[in-house]
Amino acid sequence: MAKLYFYYSSMNAGKSTALLQSSYNYRERGMNTLVLAPQLDDRFGKGKVTSRIGIETDARTFVPDDDLLALVEKRNKHSQVHCVLIDEAQFLTKEQVFQLGEVTDKMNIPVLAYGLRTDFQGEPFEGSKYLLAWSDNLKELKAICDCGSKATMVVRFDEGGNAITEGSQIEIGGNDRYVSMCRKHFKEKFFS
Repeated sequence: MAKLYFYYSSMNAGKSTALLQSSYNYRERGMNTLVLAPQLDDRFGKGKVTSRIGIETDARTFVPDDDLLALVEKRNKHSQVHCVLIDEAQFLTKEQVFQLGEVTDKMNIPVLAYGLRTDFQGEPFEGSKYLLAWSDNLKELKAICDCGSKATMVVRFDEGGNAITEGSQIEIGGNDRYVSMCRKHFKEKFFS
């Protein structure tokens, strides 16, 4: 029986690396994977999943209006899909998380979603909220704060190194804008 998995963490825990390794493992056994990535994340080019350690793969991009069940069904007709992997899964909509559940329940294809649990204000992303609620299996990937504790939060910084406490939930960036921290240091930066 296929399952919906959610691998979550703060930034810099190796989510994309884990996704790329899982896809490689399937492909090494002669199985086809469908790698999906949000179109809005174009830091490394559209249609790419890239790890900080330098490995990458091509991905099919999606936007909030895409029906992911229909997308998987269409791809599966041309070439059997053995596993669906989603990078930056926090950007999924509620409807898309439901559709991914349908991929596992109706098509019996495992879905592995990788994403952030919360935004820079400590609030859950829509996709993450429903993945946490509806996934069959949850797995936390660990990141480390500068103090050595487990990092569970993300702080957004401006060009001057000041923590940003207001603004749009979604602003694409990497280590140049965001730092993973433990809850204690997140509170010190966010509420100071």
